[in-house]
Amino acid sequence: MAKPALGRGLGALLGSIATTETEKTPEPNVTGSNRSAPPEAGRKVLSVPLARVRPSSLQPRQEFAVEALQELADSIRAQGILQPLVVRTRDDFYELIAGERRWRAAQLIGLQEVPVLVREADDPTVLELMLIENLQRENLNPLEEAQGYAQLIEQFHLTQEDAAQKVGRSRAVVANALRLLKLSPEVQNWIRGGQLSVGHAKVILGLDSLEAQQLAAERILRQGLNVRQTEDLVTRMLQGPLLTAGGASTRTQTALPRDIHVADLENQLQQRLGTKVALRYRRGKGSIEIRFFDDNDLKRLLEIFGIKED
Repeated sequence: MAKPALGRGLGALLGSIATTETEKTPEPNVTGSNRSAPPEAGRKVLSVPLARVRPSSLQPRQEFAVEALQELADSIRAQGILQPLVVRTRDDFYELIAGERRWRAAQLIGLQEVPVLVREADDPTVLELMLIENLQRENLNPLEEAQGYAQLIEQFHLTQEDAAQKVGRSRAVVANALRLLKLSPEVQNWIRGGQLSVGHAKVILGLDSLEAQQLAAERILRQGLNVRQTEDLVTRMLQGPLLTAGGASTRTQTALPRDIHVADLENQLQQRLGTKVALRYRRGKGSIEIRFFDDNDLKRLLEIFGIKED
């Protein structure tokens, strides 16, 4: 299934912060324009030493596939860099805003100079642009995406709603991504490495304790369980003791027995509301527990239910 379109494209955002290049723009160690990357109307493409371009500490993406980089490097060797890197000036160097893959590939083939477009942008805008570039090109793994949202929220004091609007996602998408960061570090590593899917993770999050999450993940990997089988496993763990690999028993949390259909409904509620939901059902009776974590989160939930504060 294709990812939902972002509310604002990378090009639109770049345009919104772009400044027309003039001869008075100070450019350290500029050697001339690059003919392989034609300038956009009103914007000047510069050719600068590759050594003067550096990655940004704000970059949410941490992993770059070696094989994909090599393919890009081969393409650049044959065709040149057709799309300039987007940078901002920092003292005596340029800091990347967009195009780190091209920058890395250029290093692989030993390019001395690269074409760049210089933009003025503050830190929140740079992070926003980086997130959008990676999300549009589907280059972030689920944990990098979640960490990018968390960085945007924490570093620049945004609400989940604000962060979602900035990157053109729904608030529920951002909230569900952030829930992945509540998993144990080892389970996060398995997701990052692709051994566990986001579907597995959403089911595992039904377990409150990190110990229980770890135990469930180990069983999933050992037995090769799919998402539906994982739902069955988590349901059994919620119902009572489960033996660990060493033979000791562990009780994850107290819950009324429920079947897989109840677990599925609970999962749908969690995705719709973007927060943890506990659905307890037995013989036509039960309860729904919806958690919130601050006043803004409560206000958001009230708005979903159509309730206005007095």
